Parts: sequence; structure tokens; C-alpha cells
Amino acid sequence: MSRTRPLWLRFLPVVVILASVSLAYLSGLHAYLSFDALAENRARLLAWTTTNAGLALAAYVLAYIAIVALSLPGGAVATLTGGFLFGTWLGGLAAVVGATVGATLLFLAARTALGETLRAKAGPGLRKLEEGFKRDALSYLLVLRLIPAFPFFLVNLAPAFLGVSLRVYAIGTFLGILPATFVFASVGAGLGAVFDRGETPDLSIVLSPPVLLPLLALAALAMLPVLWRKFRKETP
Repeated sequence: MSRTRPLWLRFLPVVVILASVSLAYLSGLHAYLSFDALAENRARLLAWTTTNAGLALAAYVLAYIAIVALSLPGGAVATLTGGFLFGTWLGGLAAVVGATVGATLLFLAARTALGETLRAKAGPGLRKLEEGFKRDALSYLLVLRLIPAFPFFLVNLAPAFLGVSLRVYAIGTFLGILPATFVFASVGAGLGAVFDRGETPDLSIVLSPPVLLPLLALAALAMLPVLWRKFRKETP
């Protein structure tokens, strides 16, 4: 017979995350996740990266994991920094790996602490939504990740409350953030010229038609299995 875990143990991951976020803010860590800080320290960062390429890449991935797992602001700055330091492809891939691992850690913490409690208290409507999300979880996750209209931290947490499996969550996150991440990394690769002009990068590029329309097309493609299933169900 299984034993119910104590309440304090169930909520321990959330307490740890909240404590870590508070410590990060109190220490001023979030202040370094800005374009001003990057512009001010770019020469030192580039020199250290050139001298310690492997260590710099590992440190970048670990830093990105912490940013996402702690839901700190500055994810866009971190992604552009990856492109600036390592180039579009390597920097973009490093950002995708860091973001996926960080989001997965947050997902596990939320599911462990709150998932069981919320599902136990959920009404019929939420349970029905959970069943539908489970059935087409990958499609829904890809749409949520591809379209930049949804806050990243919210998409990290919502699947944990809807019973999505860890495997599907990790795959959907990795694939879904690929396109936009590489767009930002490509912008980051040209940050040197932007800083030389005394400007800041234009992050609205992801909402421009040449970028947004392909993302919407990919989101529509991800929804095809859901639409096909509904069509077959409604067809006599």
C-alpha cells in the first residue's frame, strides 16, 4: 500500500525555487541580464570565450538553465548573448539545450509539488481539458512554444498541471523553441555592430511577417493531427 507524502515534502520544490528566485533578485543577478551590461562587458566576455571556449560554452548553458528554472527575466538577452559569443548555430543550439533543461526542471518541480493537489481538487471542466491535452499534448505544446504570444514561464508550468508526460514535454519544448531561438541567436551574432552604433537590438523582429508567418505556419502544421482526429470523429 502506497503512503501519501507529507505536505511539506510535496511543496518543498516550490519553496526551493521561490527561495532561489528571491536570492537571485536580492543579489542583483537579474541586473546583469541586460543589454547595457552586455555592451559594457562585451570585450572581456569575448576575450574569455576565445581563450576558454569549452568552459565558456558549458558556463553559458548552465547559466541559461538557471535563468529558465528560476523564471528570471532576461531570456531574450541570454539568447542574443549566445549568438554574440558563439555564433548563430552553436549559440542557438546552446540556448535551446539550456532552455529545455531549465524548463524541464521547473516542470518537474511544479508537477511534484502541485500537480497531484490540483488534479484532486479539479472540477469536471479541468479534468476534461486535462484529458484532451494528454491525448494531443505534443501538438498543443508545439503550438504554445512556436507562437511568441504566450509567456515562456507560463507555458513551462501549465503542462505540469495537465498531466503531460516528461518525455512529451521535453520533446515539445526542444522542437518548439528551435525556430525563434535561432532567429534571436542570429540577431545576437550581429550585436557587435549594433553596440558600435550605440543602439539596442530590435527584438520585435520575431513579430515581423518574414519570421512570424513561418512560425504560424508551423503551428498550424502541428495542429493537423488534432484537426484530423476531430474531422474523423464528426464524419459519419
